[in-house]
Amino acid sequence: MLTRVGVPVVSETEYSGPELQPTTLICFSHLRWNFVFQRPQHLMSRFARDMTVIYWEEPVDIGPKETPFLKVREADSSANLRIVVPHLPQGIPEAAREGALKRLLDAHISAIRGPIVAWYYTPMMLPFSKHITPDVTVYDAMDELSKFKFAPEHLLDFEQELIDRADVVFTGGSSLYEAKKDRHPSVYCFPSSVDRTHFMKARARQFEPADQEDLPLPRLGFYGVIDERFDTELLDKAAEMRPDWSFVMLGPVVKISEEDLPRRPNIHYLGSKSYEQLPAYLSGWDVALMPFAMNESTQFISPTKTPEYLAGGKPVVSTPIRDVVRHYGQLEGVKIASTPEEFVAACEEALELSRNPEGGWLAEADLMLSASSWDTTQARMAALIGDLLGTRQPGTSPALLVAAE
Repeated sequence: MLTRVGVPVVSETEYSGPELQPTTLICFSHLRWNFVFQRPQHLMSRFARDMTVIYWEEPVDIGPKETPFLKVREADSSANLRIVVPHLPQGIPEAAREGALKRLLDAHISAIRGPIVAWYYTPMMLPFSKHITPDVTVYDAMDELSKFKFAPEHLLDFEQELIDRADVVFTGGSSLYEAKKDRHPSVYCFPSSVDRTHFMKARARQFEPADQEDLPLPRLGFYGVIDERFDTELLDKAAEMRPDWSFVMLGPVVKISEEDLPRRPNIHYLGSKSYEQLPAYLSGWDVALMPFAMNESTQFISPTKTPEYLAGGKPVVSTPIRDVVRHYGQLEGVKIASTPEEFVAACEEALELSRNPEGGWLAEADLMLSASSWDTTQARMAALIGDLLGTRQPGTSPALLVAAE
């Protein structure tokens, strides 16, 4: 037992068994590593402290007559974490595409000798990878992808197959847990966590970013992906009702047209920012916003930014996302509003809170955040995986078993 948790045990008996090989985790993700820093990046960076992590991204198109290949690079954050990007000929038929991905995967992992953990964020990568037999298969359902815009046709079928194959299922929030808990015997809820040390930098005055420093106060801000989950109409109405407020929007625009974004003199789209830059922007805001649309795509979300905003010392105004209401709605520093009128009124209350951080609301938020960290979440996940690896008998589960063609 002690050796499992890394405590050295001295024994006079010389161990003569085979040397244990290090574990390799292969993460199949629909999110690019350098897109936005969220759940996959937080967890995989931490797993890479103890094992080799291969982060397998979606393919990139190359010329129609070029040969498929993998582009491999080390992540800046860890020497044990490498990003693998398949490059496939543009327009390749689906069957040939899956065959090429399968061959690239086999070649890349052929030298692995130790245990393999296959970790899936998307069921759509199962078709080219299901011929391998990992020691442990994890499905980390961070979103209900079938509810998203442009969801693949067979996603639900592949998800059921993945759930049937998985040894353990993790969910990114309570609503997702309720939707998945009866579909597998081992489902665990791991809601969004926070790197408090990183975001608490925003509580001290930072050097103002150049593209934000001249924006009038008060500033109400949002960072994240701006897509079909974002309530553009709500933002437009709020900005119209309060022309003296600056609404600062950070993040990439995805799956919606730039032309559909509301344009007013007091709405400022500053583009994508790195994870390292976020505290500096957050520091210059008075209120943090989560103007999510109430539609199918937000039915199961558990926004990571809720605890991040609070860790940065900012009161939050959100639409009534189920997991936000459930986990944070009782906090004085989190205001819930549905209509534009309610949203603006909640922002007024939040602005008053921001002028009085010593009033007790921030201490209340800090108490709640003290039990939520990515380090703790990853450690609990690692313990569950370690138990699964520990139950396998040596030699009975090969790291790689290629099915017969």
